[in-house]
Amino acid sequence: MGSINTRNGKLVLDFRYKGIRCREQTKLIDTSANRNRVKKILERIEAEILLGTFDFVQYFPNSKKIPDIKKTTKAMTNASSNSPMFEDFAETWFSENEVRWRRSHKENVRGTLDSQLIPIFSDQAVATITKAQILEYRAKLAKKQRPNGKIGLSNQRINHILTPLRMLLAEAADRYEFDSPFRNIKSLKIGRTQVEPFTLDEVQLFIKNVRDDFKQYYTVRFLTGMRTGEIDGLQWKYVDFDRREILIRETWVKGELGYTKNDGSQREIHMVQPVYDALVEQKKISGSKDFVFCNAAGSPLSNSNVSKRVWYPMLRLLNLKKRRPYQTRHTAATLWLASGEAPEWIARQMGHSTTEMLFRIYSRFVPNLTRQDGSAFDQLINTHFSTNDSKKT
Repeated sequence: MGSINTRNGKLVLDFRYKGIRCREQTKLIDTSANRNRVKKILERIEAEILLGTFDFVQYFPNSKKIPDIKKTTKAMTNASSNSPMFEDFAETWFSENEVRWRRSHKENVRGTLDSQLIPIFSDQAVATITKAQILEYRAKLAKKQRPNGKIGLSNQRINHILTPLRMLLAEAADRYEFDSPFRNIKSLKIGRTQVEPFTLDEVQLFIKNVRDDFKQYYTVRFLTGMRTGEIDGLQWKYVDFDRREILIRETWVKGELGYTKNDGSQREIHMVQPVYDALVEQKKISGSKDFVFCNAAGSPLSNSNVSKRVWYPMLRLLNLKKRRPYQTRHTAATLWLASGEAPEWIARQMGHSTTEMLFRIYSRFVPNLTRQDGSAFDQLINTHFSTNDSKKT
C-alpha cells in the first residue's frame, strides 16, 4: 500500500512498482485539499498497477527512477518469455511433489492452490510476480472478512496460505533463472501456543465420571501426551506390555492411516501404571480388533464425534473450563514437568527432536528438574491415585 508524505512542504507519492520503491515529489503544497487530490491520484496508480496498465513514464516523465524501471521491465519481459504461466507451473509443481506428502497435507495444498493462489495469479507468468504483489495480497488477507463476521485471517492462516506460494516461486526461480520475489519477506509472527492443562485432580475427576466405554481412552490420552491422530490410529501390535511401552509408528488422519507427523514423532511412550491397567482392560474389549480404540466394526473412532458426544458434554457436566481435546497432550507435558522429569526425557515422550519447543511452550511449568527415567512420574501418578482411592473407602 502506498502513502502520502511531505518533503520541503510539498506532497510526495510513496509507492512500489515492479519491486522498486518510488518516491515522487509533486508541486502541491501540503494542504487538506491537495492531500485529497493526491490521494485520488495514488489510488488510481495502484489500481492501474494491479490491472497491469500503469505507465510510469507518462505519470512521472522527469523521474530519476525511469532507468531503473526500464531495466526491471526489460528483465521481467525476458524472464516472462521463458517462464510458464502461474497456473500451469502450479500444476506441474503440485504433481511433482504430491508423491512425498501425506494425504491430509496434499489436500491442504490443493485447496490453497485452488481457492487462494490460482485465482489471484493465474493470468501471470511466474517470473513476473513481484514482491509488491505478494505484500499487497498478504495485506488483503489480513483484512479479509471471515464467515463468522470477523475481519482478517489469523497470522498462522496467512502463513499457511503463503507457504505453498513461497515454495512454488522458489522452485520456479531456480528453473527459469530469476530472483524469487519472496526474498526477504518473512513469515508473520505467531503468538505463543495457549496452554490450558488440566490439574491432576481435574484429570481424575474427568476419568471417574466419563462414560465407562471411554474411561480407558481418556486415561491413556491424558497420561501419555499422544496426539489425536496417534491415539486414534493406535493398533495392538504397537502396544508392548512386556516393556510397558506404547510404540508410536502410525497416525490416523482424515480417515487414512499413514506415517506420523515427522520422523521425530516416531517414539516409544512409557506406560505409568494407570495407563498399563487401562490398556489391559481395553484388551478384553477390543483385543480381537486391529485398533485399540475402535467402534463395533473395528474402525478407529471419529474424533469429531467423540468430541461432540463425550468430551464437551463432560466438561459442561463437571463445570470444567471449556478446552480443546488437544489440551490432554499439554496436560501430560505439564504433569511430567511437575513430577520433576528431565526435559530431554519429556521431549522424547512428546515426539520433539529437541527441548526447545518444550521450554518455549511450557516455560512457566518448568520446576527444578532432576529425574530422567520416568520413575518420578510413576511415583506422582501412583501416589495420587492410591491416595484418592483410599479416601473413598
